[in-house]
Amino acid sequence: MRAIERSSAQVELTDPGSIKASPLYNADLAPVPLSGRTWTKYNYAALWMGIAHGIPTYYLASGLIDLGMSWYQAVMTIALGNLLVLVPILLNSHAGAKYGIPYPVFARAAFGTLGANVPALLRALSACGWFGIQTWIGGQAVYTITGAFAGDAWLNAGELWGHPKTLWLSFAVFWLLQIALIVRGVASIRRFENWSAPLILIVAAFLLVWMVIQADGFGPLATEGSKLGWGADFWLLFAPSLMGMVAYFATMSVNIADFTRFAKGQREQMLGQSLGLPTTMTVFSMIGALTTSATIAVYGHAIWDPVDLVSRFSNPIVILFALLCVIVATIAVNVAANTVGPAYDFSNAFPRLISFRVGGVIAGVIGILMQPWRLLSSPELYIFTWLGVTGAVLGSVAGILTAEYWLLRKRELDLAGLYQRGGPYEYAKGFNLRPLLALAIVLFLSLAGAYSENGEGPFPADGYIPFLKPLFDYNWAVAFLGGAALHALFSRIVPSRAPRVAVENADRVTV
Repeated sequence: MRAIERSSAQVELTDPGSIKASPLYNADLAPVPLSGRTWTKYNYAALWMGIAHGIPTYYLASGLIDLGMSWYQAVMTIALGNLLVLVPILLNSHAGAKYGIPYPVFARAAFGTLGANVPALLRALSACGWFGIQTWIGGQAVYTITGAFAGDAWLNAGELWGHPKTLWLSFAVFWLLQIALIVRGVASIRRFENWSAPLILIVAAFLLVWMVIQADGFGPLATEGSKLGWGADFWLLFAPSLMGMVAYFATMSVNIADFTRFAKGQREQMLGQSLGLPTTMTVFSMIGALTTSATIAVYGHAIWDPVDLVSRFSNPIVILFALLCVIVATIAVNVAANTVGPAYDFSNAFPRLISFRVGGVIAGVIGILMQPWRLLSSPELYIFTWLGVTGAVLGSVAGILTAEYWLLRKRELDLAGLYQRGGPYEYAKGFNLRPLLALAIVLFLSLAGAYSENGEGPFPADGYIPFLKPLFDYNWAVAFLGGAALHALFSRIVPSRAPRVAVENADRVTV
């Protein structure tokens, strides 16, 4: 079996049909041929614009300000977090762009042909939680836009489980809209991202200009100093908050190969992502903070929810347009960031039974079962519990993949071997125990000290193991760096007998 490599260091199999009989293969997991790798810099910038321009991004600054930061401290924290998470995103993008493989197939190199299901399903469950969160927010937008025209009978319908029945109905409708897009496949998702990416930015900019005009300025938050200052109180909050901002896109830092497998080249994916992620997140969160500041001057209290803010306008056409943009943009965020990855992950677990489309539907169902309305009930639960735990879990996986690909294998993989039982990535009956041990250790170190501030949350105030409490404040960094270091160490101490370079298993020709 031969592999072709073109000048941009991208590889494909000369005989892709040779792996079709493998139990590890299905059409959705197969390496993308060179002819199918067409995504440009704009596609990747638009992808991140679509993902970052979500209502939860708009909320991020509000959570930090509620906890005592000034708006500029909150925006600075968000900007730094996104610059940090860009590093593992770009590191784990390379394999997807070079070999045309999705994340769960890439994970086989480190964890083994069967062991890859462990990190794949961990990532899938995290994404399912995010899918539920975004779907709940989108359902609220559907509820509000319908209420603007249907009136009080809709908005004040009888309650079920603490929320109006019509809100639950809106949640269901929004869920179905997304599932319909998922069933159409990845190509339709890319087209949707390309034109939908700017919509919510347009709405956010409109809200900012409108509120500044109404308030005759930016309002009190824009000039109000931090309640924490720049002393010890700020830095104690800054560390876990920064980790929370990194964890916001920890899912994408793990499964970014699901998207870069379609890249025309490394340059396209690197530049597109570098332009699209940190700038968009910073600008959008700043717009959210300044707009909210202006709402204080106009309404007498802060309105952080853009859906709530739009609903207060008197012009029904403006309400309709703005909320439709919010709905479309939320779908763009959710489908790209939170269903593509788990769809591939569930498909990887049972390649012969679960396709990409079926995997996406499974992710949607699990997202509901994770009760997103509870995850959004408080800043502490959202930022420190949800983002903290998912950041640690996914940071450890990202670190292990980075060490395997860049330090141990020097960016060389046996493309055909990734789809073979009994091949170079079989290890011990399909499982590589080294990264699994590293994963267990770093999860213990980063999460065993988990605590809730003032006891407000699911963790004890002093942490489960008090002397590990400081590590929970740096959970993503502990998990990422610890995972990379331990996996590299274990692999050096007890090396695998499998070949570690692709050239031993495939001829390669430059074209």
